[in-house]
Amino acid sequence: MMHLMFQTLAAAALLGLAGQAGAQATQAQEQGQQAGYRTLTVPGDTPIQVALFYPTAAPARALPMGPWQPVVAPGAPAAQAPLKGLVLISHGTGGSEVGHHNLATRLARDGYLVAALRHPGDNWQDRSMVTSGHYFGERPRQVSRVLDALLASPDWGSRIPAGRIGAVGHSAGGYTVLALAGAQAEPQRAAMHCRTVQDDPMFCSLGKLPTTGPGTKAPVALAAAIAPDAQRVSVPDPRIRAVVALAPMAVVFTSESLAAVSVPVRVIVAERDAVLVGKYHGGHVVTHLPRAQASTASGAGHFAFMAQPSMPLPSDAGDAAANPAGFDRVAYQPQLESDVAEFFEQQWR
Repeated sequence: MMHLMFQTLAAAALLGLAGQAGAQATQAQEQGQQAGYRTLTVPGDTPIQVALFYPTAAPARALPMGPWQPVVAPGAPAAQAPLKGLVLISHGTGGSEVGHHNLATRLARDGYLVAALRHPGDNWQDRSMVTSGHYFGERPRQVSRVLDALLASPDWGSRIPAGRIGAVGHSAGGYTVLALAGAQAEPQRAAMHCRTVQDDPMFCSLGKLPTTGPGTKAPVALAAAIAPDAQRVSVPDPRIRAVVALAPMAVVFTSESLAAVSVPVRVIVAERDAVLVGKYHGGHVVTHLPRAQASTASGAGHFAFMAQPSMPLPSDAGDAAANPAGFDRVAYQPQLESDVAEFFEQQWR
């Protein structure tokens, strides 16, 4: 009975967004250039699944993918016009490669190749990397691996314009892209932060997973799982020339390394973020990187920067489908897309 009820609720939610997806498809058709969609697997000890969005002349349609309905042309041939650039997208902890599909399809229609990866060990199916001891270094390295693969790809490598590679990240993805831009993390700062403040409770409880080592039974939180003597993490990728950090997890960054970041940075924080309190995270970046372009999404919660799911998505950080009272995520998304697109346009002029 409960299974049937869930199926009924999910179907209703999908129908509720069907009109929205249909309107997006119609709008995309009217704009001429569409978003194609393919998948890529980057090989290795931990293979990386990647969703590729790119410009195409083929007609797009709403393509159901669980709680998401990206408007894309699956498997379509890429447009022959030169690409404007490459944008890599890093999702938040426990996320998905299609969780930012609205932004990805907008950038693809604008002429970009967009590569959104599913972070191995930190996605909706597997969060084992959170307590691995390698979290802060491995996440950015995974993005660099995807970039390596695309630049070596016979389909895309020669088409990616030199010097026009950007990255967008949300939440833990915001941490990831700032690390790629040159910001350095001292992982123990997370534990120190959570011992000294009382008003960032969601961050300090994130990553609670049952440990699997001998004799361990209690759940471990992200901040507490970091060894006190963990060394500074430095994983810059100089090929990435501009980054957008959306509600970034940033308390772990050193002030001096933020100040030394030289690539253009855009930071957008959510006014009502209960997951990563702005003054400790996005605000920390803006304070120590005054060159960054910064703004606040009025009335928004932490998940405002993800596409609106068609059903509840509960997580340690709350329901990713929920919004603060009075905030319309669907209405906000076009503004977010334009802000990000305009930022990259400014860099590539």
